[in-house]
Amino acid sequence: MAATSFHTVLVANRGEIAVRVIRTLRAMGIRSVAVFSDADADARHVAEADTAVHIGPAAARDSYLNIDAVVAAAVRTGAQAIHPGYGFLSENAQFAAALQDAGIVFIGPPVAAIQTMGDKIAAKAAVSAFGVPVVPGISRPGLTDADLIAGAADVGYPVLVKPSAGGGGKGMRVVREAAELPAALTSARREAGAAFGDDTLFLERYVLNPRHIEVQVLADGYGNVVHLGERECSLQRRHQKVIEEAPSPLLDAATRARIGAAACDTARSVDYTGAGTVEFIVSADRPDEFFFMEMNTRLQVEHPVTEMVTGIDLVEQQVRIAAGEKLPIAQDDITIAGHAIEARVYAEDPARGFLPTGGDVLDLAEPHGPGVRVDSGLTRGSVIGSDYDPMLAKVIAHAADRTGAIRALDTALADTAVLGVSTNIEFLRFLLADADVAAGRLDTGLLDRRAPDFQPAPPADEELIAAAAYKWLRGWSSPTADLWAVPSGWRIGEPAPTTFRLSSGARTDHVYLTGTPSAAHANVEHGQSHSLTAALDGDRLLTITLGGLRTDYLVAATDGQIWLAGGGRTAMVEELREAPVRADDELSGDAELTSPMPGSVVAVGVSDGQRVDAGTVVVTVEAMKMEHTLTAPVDGVVELVVAAGEQVKVGQVLARITAGKEPQS
Repeated sequence: MAATSFHTVLVANRGEIAVRVIRTLRAMGIRSVAVFSDADADARHVAEADTAVHIGPAAARDSYLNIDAVVAAAVRTGAQAIHPGYGFLSENAQFAAALQDAGIVFIGPPVAAIQTMGDKIAAKAAVSAFGVPVVPGISRPGLTDADLIAGAADVGYPVLVKPSAGGGGKGMRVVREAAELPAALTSARREAGAAFGDDTLFLERYVLNPRHIEVQVLADGYGNVVHLGERECSLQRRHQKVIEEAPSPLLDAATRARIGAAACDTARSVDYTGAGTVEFIVSADRPDEFFFMEMNTRLQVEHPVTEMVTGIDLVEQQVRIAAGEKLPIAQDDITIAGHAIEARVYAEDPARGFLPTGGDVLDLAEPHGPGVRVDSGLTRGSVIGSDYDPMLAKVIAHAADRTGAIRALDTALADTAVLGVSTNIEFLRFLLADADVAAGRLDTGLLDRRAPDFQPAPPADEELIAAAAYKWLRGWSSPTADLWAVPSGWRIGEPAPTTFRLSSGARTDHVYLTGTPSAAHANVEHGQSHSLTAALDGDRLLTITLGGLRTDYLVAATDGQIWLAGGGRTAMVEELREAPVRADDELSGDAELTSPMPGSVVAVGVSDGQRVDAGTVVVTVEAMKMEHTLTAPVDGVVELVVAAGEQVKVGQVLARITAGKEPQS
């Protein structure tokens, strides 16, 4: 395998991973090419690449998943190789084959390795032949629902239903009783078919108190394979990783060596080349016992924690291996220094069941400092829609030990803010503060168990006053304005308070400000008065000193909303101009089902005019890889307003339930 050198590489992805790959290409002196859809014309990865090519409409299937368009972009720009990032086409054997036919290098493994490891049934057979332990189950091709139901008893409940294609938790179901299995198979097939174009399923025994531990491997074209230690990825929500770390707090040195060797054997079983990750399931009750789960034939989202503890740039190694170079390191050269932990920042609302959010990024604060890294695709003005995955950025911290890394990550998250878009940052900090997380007592169900306990911090007086001060200051011509230039609310002879009616979360109050910016008083309705000084630096930076305590805020406003980031949290405050709806207003017996998020209708569970009981699933909406089912809140008759396949907006009426009405005959 002769080595070559690349002068131009196309990055067939978007968002933070595209930005991250471009960073390494620039450091290597390689010209980078970005591709973009209509929705990403002004995206950060487009701006940071040396050149960029438009490849289609916003929908991923018409742009980032359009093999012909991506290959044409590479040919047009003279790219010798393509880095696929993760997701999209990164594990698509057809894409790798198309590049081979076009004479373009795929920065990834051979087609055969992708095909074998992309089929979890074939993958289990391949690694078993190399002595890698696998979870007991039923995993032959072409299993029908009847086959799976008949074989589940032999596997033993609880069982895990898994799709043969794809990953990310799509199509996976934990089934604890035989009566639950038929419905689980139906929904799993539908979800897997929609996500991967393949609804093949298999069963595995569900390992109790499971921990998700994966091993990073590198393999060149000369038979050299090394592992770079393991990552603990047990903190997951619905099988989607949220917080990852390296090394795992569970494994001892002997088990670490064994699981690393098993990962290398997994790579050898398919003549793997490039960077890959072998995922294992480990029982928290039996940490010395591990089972092969799957191999991801690409770079992982969580690869930065491995880079921070080893000092090895995995993207650089991918590029060099694809160019035909030998690995410059042997297993004995790899050392693990300290501890690293990563948190994924998502556009989602934990207080509303983690529903996807969106909006315009009005402003942005990202942490920096020793041991802190941010991989992000965001800039001011970025538009977060429903076309793509809701992950916005990753915040990573490295320290000498695990306790120090967790502390550093929490501090970094406190300094992270995305104004204009609701995120999960507050929930991430809640999770890091959990006693079991701090102690390393992890399993894949921990996050879902703790999520119901999360309550966002209640809106504080300080935040309402800061929002009022921001609006107030913008009404002054200058901090030294005379009485003729001050905002309304003043009258000659004595000051009268300027009043703001503000709402944050479930709280609505009046805020009263009196005086001048350099000498004011503030109080929230029914609260005590505080001394206040306030200053606005430009349109973004607000400083208030309230009762002698100074706080600096990053602030942005739009459409009656004021976003504030300061004091370790982000808040959105609304200025109200109309009386609110009373919280105790009685509902009529009828009800409307509205979409909780922008997305598409993937299933309608009832017929128009059908009588339903409260709790009946009426419509299922999907956005950003998440399905959300809407159920009838009352007994009654359904009037359907949408059909399967329709695109819907947040708040759009999907169906109406008329209580007590009999269906038409």
